[in-house]
Formats: sequence, structure tokens, C-alpha cells
Amino acid sequence: MKVALKKLVEIKSGYSPSTFELMEIGTIPYVKVEDLNNCTKYQCESREYCEDADRSVPAGSIIFPKRGGAIMNNKVRITATDICMDTNMMAIIPNGKIQSEFLYYTITHEKLSRIADTSTIPQINNKHINPYKVALPPLPEQKAIADMLSTWDEAIEKTERLIQAKEASLKDHIQRMMGKEAIEANGWSMVHLGSLFSEVTRKVGEKKLTPYSISAGIGFVSQREKWGKDISGSQHKNYTHLKAGEFSYNKGNSKRYQQGCVYLLKEGEICVPNVFISFKPKAKNVVPEFFEHYFIADYHARELRRYITSGARSDGLLNLNKKDYFKIMVPCPSPDEQKAIAEALTASQHEIDLLKQLGEKYKTQKRGLMQKMLTSEWRVKPEIVNQYMEV
Repeated sequence: MKVALKKLVEIKSGYSPSTFELMEIGTIPYVKVEDLNNCTKYQCESREYCEDADRSVPAGSIIFPKRGGAIMNNKVRITATDICMDTNMMAIIPNGKIQSEFLYYTITHEKLSRIADTSTIPQINNKHINPYKVALPPLPEQKAIADMLSTWDEAIEKTERLIQAKEASLKDHIQRMMGKEAIEANGWSMVHLGSLFSEVTRKVGEKKLTPYSISAGIGFVSQREKWGKDISGSQHKNYTHLKAGEFSYNKGNSKRYQQGCVYLLKEGEICVPNVFISFKPKAKNVVPEFFEHYFIADYHARELRRYITSGARSDGLLNLNKKDYFKIMVPCPSPDEQKAIAEALTASQHEIDLLKQLGEKYKTQKRGLMQKMLTSEWRVKPEIVNQYMEV
């Protein structure tokens, strides 16, 4: 059975911050859209607080942005405590016919973008919420479904916390094994990048190679995956043909890599834009995986600052001469040292990669469950629902 939301919720909008006495510390969080970034499922804090209980939204409400790009990011939260909101926020408060957590999962699954008017600037108003119909099983079944989905949430959150801890540990290992102090302590020589690597200049020509880009913090990503289409067009034949064991430098700046990022192609053959600087080892004393970790740690940035003449150009790329790029200094320990360090760091990175794969599996399973259970395609067994029946 599908029921219009107007029969299940009360709608409430926020108030202008100018009408509150806002404080750094208080009992009632005053939530703005950007505060949603600091929580995941439950909203329990904000950067500002107030004491205006009369205009608050009760704990257990579902809150989300009511206008702007944040709607497209599907930022939906459950209030873990009473909160107040600014004018860009909206709350829907369950009236007892729908369980709060079940409503959260339903809205998350439906997606704000499907509910909103996205013809111009995305926005959600009462006229969009009230008629929107959702599947509504009995309350005990709603609670059972919410509990099941919460189990997957807990598994996902636990895995993500473990990934964060492992990544922090790996960062410390990299610092100890190849940071500035390690270079000085081990007496490694510093050499020009160009003495170890040479530019990859081969062009794609008529070869059928998939065009890739580079995303900071991720690495090589196909253009179709990143932008939804192949954007190489007529320039495809002029792209650089990159092979396994070769590097490419994207001189677009980002929050994580302000001087641009470098990644090693692990396997296969691809092509990348010729505005990237691609290079390969030219000496036997180069272990690519050692330098992979060096570049991922962003240790090349301090050298690049010497040569980048100003900020990003109109196309978003940094002003860096290709010849200057190969002048940057990098450490050159012995091949045996490079290999030992690379193997230790790669083992840690492999463990993180496996955890990320596990996290993605949990997310895929959760999406599948939501699709089946929140549409009533799958029903919870009566013996399970009975456990949620009020005595």
C-alpha cells in the first residue's frame, strides 16, 4: 500500500539566523546545510547553538536541504536531539503512522532529487512533499526493516572507521620510511627526476585505447566513469599512450594535491590527455612502487612550488614548464632499499584496498535490500515482525 506523505508527516521549515541569539556552546544545535557534512545518519551537533526551544524540531525528525545543489547530494539526516534550522532547511516530523528510521531510509532511497523540482534551481517545498507517495507496511514491519538496514549501516561505519585508522597508520609509516627526516637519517642522495625517468611521448594514433583522466585521491578513472561520456573526441589520436609501470602527472590543483597529483599505472594500457606529463623509469635502479608511494604522499609538492610560477590558469591547470618538472629533486636510495620499503607500504595499502572492497560490498548489499524492502517487493517474515509487536 502506498500512502501520500501528507498523511504521515508534519512539515516544518527553518528560521533566519538573524532571529536567533546564536552561541558557540548551547543545548540546541542550530543546523545549517553545511552542518550536514559533519554527521552521517544522525544529526546531533552543529557549529552554532541556541536556546530557542519554541522553534525547535523534535528528535526523530528527518531533515534535509530545501534548495540548492545539496539536494542532488541526497543529504538526509535524522535528528538525534531537538534542533533549530536555518531557512535553507526543511524537516518532516513523523505523526506516529510511520517509524522515524524507516522514514529516513525511505527518503534516502527515494532520493531528494526525485521529490524536488529540479527544472531550474533544485528546490523542495510543501507541494512536493505532501503528494509524494511511499510504500507503508505496518509499524512492526517498518521497525524490523529499519533494524535490518541499521545492521548494514553499522557494518559500513565500522569498516570505514577501520579504513581511516589504517590510512592514518600508513601515513605515519610513509613519513617514517621516506619523509625528510628519513632521507637525512639514511643519507640518501637527492637527484633530478629527469635522471631517473624520461618522458612518455608515444601517441595513441589509430589505436583503440580507453581514455582516462586522473582524480586526486583516487587515481586513474575512465572519462566515461568520471564524466558520464568520452570527452577525448577528435583529440583522442593525440592522447598519450600509457603502459603498465609508467606514471602520469595531472597538473590540475586540488584540495588534497595543491601542486597536482601523480599516479602509477599498475596494469594494462590506457591513454591520457597530452596535457598530463607522463614518464617512465629509464634507469635500472628505479623501483616504480617506491616512487608511487612517494608521489601519493605528496612529497613532490615542496619541490614543485619552486617551479610553478603562479596559480591555476583559466583551464584549471597549474603554470608549470615540462622541463622544470623533470628538474624536481627526489630521493634515490639503493634498489634494495627501495624494494623493501615499497613492499612494506604496498602490503599495508593492499590491506586498506581489501577493506574498501568490503565496504563497497556492504553498500551494494544495502542498496539491494532497500530496493526490495522499501518498495514492499520483499516482506519481512511474520515470525520476525512479531518480535516488534507491542505487548
